[in-house]
Amino acid sequence: MLKTYLLKPTISVRMISSTVAIVAFSALAGCQTLPSKPANTSVENNPLTARMPVMDRQGHIAYVDEQGAGAAKISTLYSIRPDGSDRQLIDQINGYIYAPAWSADGQWLAYSKQAPRQNPKIYIYDRKNKTQSLIVNAEGSNMSASFSPDGQKLLYSSTVGGNADIYEMRLNDGNTKQLTTLSSTEVQPSYASDGKSFVYTSDKVRAGRPSIYRYDFATGNAMPMSTSGYVASPQLSADGQQLAYLNGRKAAVMTLATRQTIDLAETGLDEPARLSPSGQYAVYPMRSSQVSSQGTRNIGSLVIHSLSGNTSYSINSDAGGMVRSPIWGR
Repeated sequence: MLKTYLLKPTISVRMISSTVAIVAFSALAGCQTLPSKPANTSVENNPLTARMPVMDRQGHIAYVDEQGAGAAKISTLYSIRPDGSDRQLIDQINGYIYAPAWSADGQWLAYSKQAPRQNPKIYIYDRKNKTQSLIVNAEGSNMSASFSPDGQKLLYSSTVGGNADIYEMRLNDGNTKQLTTLSSTEVQPSYASDGKSFVYTSDKVRAGRPSIYRYDFATGNAMPMSTSGYVASPQLSADGQQLAYLNGRKAAVMTLATRQTIDLAETGLDEPARLSPSGQYAVYPMRSSQVSSQGTRNIGSLVIHSLSGNTSYSINSDAGGMVRSPIWGR
């Protein structure tokens, strides 16, 4: 059973509660729109996903649907198959949900949740048991969780010490280690699939001008990656050969060996691309305008893009809200 831990400024940790049940962060040319399907529709029958590797086709994409604004903001966390079927509600709050992240086996989903007048806290959802646990309730902003490849640890950023720094927690006992100690902002950590390093965003060279770094666990050193300009929100592919990230205002994917970058789209939301389990596809959210007799309104969708075939399709928001922070897991 997952336990909940409270992180104090001294980095001491103690349990505060146990698992609780769930109750209730412009389309492309030629892009096809895929409507939502009933939960019993087979992913095998969708021609748009027929050529996907099994690990992608049978995987789940978690995303946030936002309705309203300000004090009326409602955020809902869903998971869905990449063909638009089997949409499932995971959590909902009057407030914000940020940055969901799957464990490597697709069993757990970590995310941050922020109720009005409260700081973001990190939760973990157990897909098999349909339960959620409050894991990090630190005295600060707790964001951007990432599971280690073996599912035993969690990286996240927190302002518990004043600045935004990166911490690593052992999930079995809550033991927590602060990994960055700079006066700058260090956020958005994401493990490499071998567990030996992680990538993250920092503005340590120039405040407000983020760059992407790779932290090596063996040495404790961080080196800048081969990106330029305003970049953020990194994610490495499972084979370590590609980097998905936010390149300026565009969702992008870079092949690390050649530094060749594909700018997929300017999403209208300043959101990054996220890679499928195979690394052959990417998903990102898109905001577009719809004109009707009642006027113009913004609508959100998920865009799934083939990196090899340069084709894409979109899945519209089922509730007509803004789609944010999609992440593709097994």
